[in-house]
Amino acid sequence: MKYLLIMFAFVFAVFSQTYAQDPEQEQVVGEEKVTDEELKKYAVAMDSINDMKATLLKEIGDIVKEDGKMTNARYNELSKIANDDAKLAQAKATEEEKALLKKVAEKKATGTEQINTTFQSLAKDYVGAESYNKIKKALTTDQELKSKYEAMLKELDKSGTKS
Repeated sequence: MKYLLIMFAFVFAVFSQTYAQDPEQEQVVGEEKVTDEELKKYAVAMDSINDMKATLLKEIGDIVKEDGKMTNARYNELSKIANDDAKLAQAKATEEEKALLKKVAEKKATGTEQINTTFQSLAKDYVGAESYNKIKKALTTDQELKSKYEAMLKELDKSGTKS
């Protein structure tokens, strides 16, 4: 499972304190302003994508767990070489183990495609492409905005609110 966690890890550091929000307040980024409403939509979108990633990771873990024939350690060992038949043969992977690796790979591909489609839709249609790009860029340079964003993510995670 540790390998799966590393493989799917999309880390958003949540270390700031809760920020009292004023809906009219704006963050100035260069000449462009990021409104609280824009930032909230961005945070909701990213939180939703993070939830989808976590769900996919759990589903993949469940596939391995439900199989019951392969230990996590064995899965981690084989997953690193899953696309190399010679190395799988060298590791003495059974046909059942190869089938499980294939099943996990298919689930991962399907889930990743769904996440990417949802991500693109949220970025374009919910947040807005221009706002998304503006906020993404601003988060790399504006520490105050980043702290505010992280506080919003933390609050969304705490409340379970996605809208």
